Amino acid sequence: MNGEANVLALCIGQPRPFNGAELSAIDKRAVDGPIAIRSFGLEGDMVADTKHHGGPDMAVHHYPHEHYVAWSEWLGGHDLLGCDAPFGENISTTGMSEVDVHIGDRFRLGSALLEISQPRQPCWKIEHRFGRKGMVKRILGEHDCGWYYRVIEEGVAEAGDSIERIETGYEDWSVARLFASLYDPTCHASPSELCEIAALDRLCDEWREKAGKAATR
Repeated sequence: MNGEANVLALCIGQPRPFNGAELSAIDKRAVDGPIAIRSFGLEGDMVADTKHHGGPDMAVHHYPHEHYVAWSEWLGGHDLLGCDAPFGENISTTGMSEVDVHIGDRFRLGSALLEISQPRQPCWKIEHRFGRKGMVKRILGEHDCGWYYRVIEEGVAEAGDSIERIETGYEDWSVARLFASLYDPTCHASPSELCEIAALDRLCDEWREKAGKAATR
């Protein structure tokens, strides 16, 4: 099981026109040289929709570069896959994926300490950005969702650094398994599994509440 990955790029974005009058910061660009990682995320990175994005539990978004190959095959190629952060990620790496990491895992990136707080829930903006329907459905089935970190210790990092796991969180709950349990319509999590998810202290409150409600249905 991989506990270390190579950082290809650290990316930031500013809100830009996206869908008519709506703004989005999904279009992120790689940073040259060191960048500060603050409690709210990478220095210079912003969110446009503060209701659904941002905050301490969604400070830094990580998406594995390995997924690009399968996406290219599914999409039949796409120019965006040659960009720095086609899925709006802050961290692009090779060496680990959703099956390798767990809720609550802690990683050292440069001098910063990050903790996995939740999977990324896909939304319509990915399909709008790529101009293709069905991408959200595919993510729900493949569980290649990426994940978010909260920042435990602020620090500085740069592309070329490694991101190394220094503490394993909930070993039974990989990001892939937890995401599937709550969002894959073909995965039928049991009430006991949902109660277990709801009790994961290092999982963000929103996902814990979602699991708790599902357990009582």
